[in-house]
Amino acid sequence: MKPDASSRIRPDLLGHFASFESRTGLLRLNARFALRRAVGKVMLKSADAAKRGMDIVGSVAALVVLTPLMLLIAALVRLDGGPVIFAQTRVRLYGREFKMFKFRSMRMDAEKHLAELLAANKHGNCITFKIKDDPRITLVGKYLRRFSLDELPQFYNVLIGDMSLVGPRPPVPREVALYTLADRRRLSVKPGITCIWQISGRAEIDFPGQVRLDVTYIDSQSLRQDVKILVRTPRAVVFGSGAY
Repeated sequence: MKPDASSRIRPDLLGHFASFESRTGLLRLNARFALRRAVGKVMLKSADAAKRGMDIVGSVAALVVLTPLMLLIAALVRLDGGPVIFAQTRVRLYGREFKMFKFRSMRMDAEKHLAELLAANKHGNCITFKIKDDPRITLVGKYLRRFSLDELPQFYNVLIGDMSLVGPRPPVPREVALYTLADRRRLSVKPGITCIWQISGRAEIDFPGQVRLDVTYIDSQSLRQDVKILVRTPRAVVFGSGAY
């Protein structure tokens, strides 16, 4: 009886063949992972570029179209005395601070009276601050806030890259100081003018609810989702749903 082919191969050669197969298999596996990482990075950069492109086009269009309305608002705010634009320190992507612009809707001494009003906070967690019939708000400011017209200057923030059209609303440093690690997930994307919870109840949604909705947005964000939120935003603004 003739021995089969494998029995004629030297044992030391079998070891070399096994070692070679192991190395080539590892190389193929590493190459596959490297390819996936490269493709993922390209797709992520493409998505970021597309979102930034939409931000630039959208903010420029908004600033051009809304210029007459913004000039009228500026004149009304100026009648109350004091500056027209209020630049507030907010926190953006990765915890960096920036100046967010709004039409002034409060009295000049509003910040001084914040501490004494915290007890009436609509959001009992004391991280975010919302109060109905805030006495610091001016007569013009009341209507600006109801229809989110005080937010219009933020299209400039979008244009210069501090913000996006859609994303979690940027918090103030006082709020971020109270964040848990889970809450800080809100800072993993660029903040926006509008977001998913703003079209779902706005100030009526408490802070934990805002975080849940923001994280849901972050985990599933896409241009299609951004467009859906942008389309639904005017209805929420016109009806002033949940606005204080």
